Formats: sequence, C-alpha cells, structure tokens
Amino acid sequence: MYFISVHDTLMAAVTLVCLIAGAVVSYAKARAEGLGLTADVGLAERPERLVVALVAACFSGLGVPYILPAGMWLLAVASLITVGQRVVAVYQQTQTRER
Repeated sequence: MYFISVHDTLMAAVTLVCLIAGAVVSYAKARAEGLGLTADVGLAERPERLVVALVAACFSGLGVPYILPAGMWLLAVASLITVGQRVVAVYQQTQTRER
C-alpha cells in the first residue's frame, strides 16, 4: 500500500512479486513433500525472506533512504531464484525415480 500511495507503480509491482513468490516458494516445498520428494533447497527460505523484509522495514522506519526498495528488490530476486531451484530439484528427483 505504501508504494501505491506514493505513486510508485514499479515498486508496487516488485512488492507484489515478493508476495506471490513467497507463497509459491512455500507451495513448491509443500507440494514436493506431498509427492514424497524433498525440496529443501533454495537461496531464500522462509527465515531469510522474513529477516530481509523486517530489516528493510525497520531501517526504512528509522529514515534510511532507499533501504525499503533495495530490500524488496533483493527479496523478489532471491524468492524467484528459490522457486527455480526448487522446481529444478523436484524435476531431477522425478527423473531419477523413473529410471
């Protein structure tokens, strides 16, 4: 809501990517475990994503300029990389199971 209120549509979109990617990271792990596979890989699992978001919000609240956008960009990129890593890990496990 903050980025929308200051008319920063790019950062609003990046924040939306963070929100969606965070849900997909968790879903990918849960879905893999439901199939009897593991998806414990990834650059940014839940604790790392939480720390980045909280630190960025905290320092932004203290008046540090540009820390919130930097944190959101970092979180978006790391979350998307994590989704990719989990998809690849599950794909590789399914390929070795079929052989």
